[in-house]
Amino acid sequence: MADNPHLFKKGQSGNPNGRKKAIATSQALRDELMPDMPEIIGILKEQAKAGDQGAIKLLMDKCYPSLKPQTLPVTVDPGATLNDTAKNLITAATSGNLAPDVAAMLTHAITGLAKLTELEELSQRIARLEEKK
Repeated sequence: MADNPHLFKKGQSGNPNGRKKAIATSQALRDELMPDMPEIIGILKEQAKAGDQGAIKLLMDKCYPSLKPQTLPVTVDPGATLNDTAKNLITAATSGNLAPDVAAMLTHAITGLAKLTELEELSQRIARLEEKK
């Protein structure tokens, strides 16, 4: 076994130069294909029209973005308290008028806003108390 020249030697890399960079190769391929791209796309389009499932999938994947869930705008009463707004969001989620994840995200934002409001009120109270001294 020790006589086999194809075995890896301890402490010595099997590929001392490392993996070749693919960037130059990929760019060269793109540069070479670019003049023929309209013709290639035309052929691909004809194959898709003829029912080639691979061509159809390739065109659909590359030309149309995958569908992602879209959230609708949420209207809240600007005059309502933070507590009432959070309650309204939870009610809307439980009645099916608002996605639960959107309600949770907005309720979390309201909680953060309530904490900020509380901190602001506390610092104003402290400032007033210090002025009285």
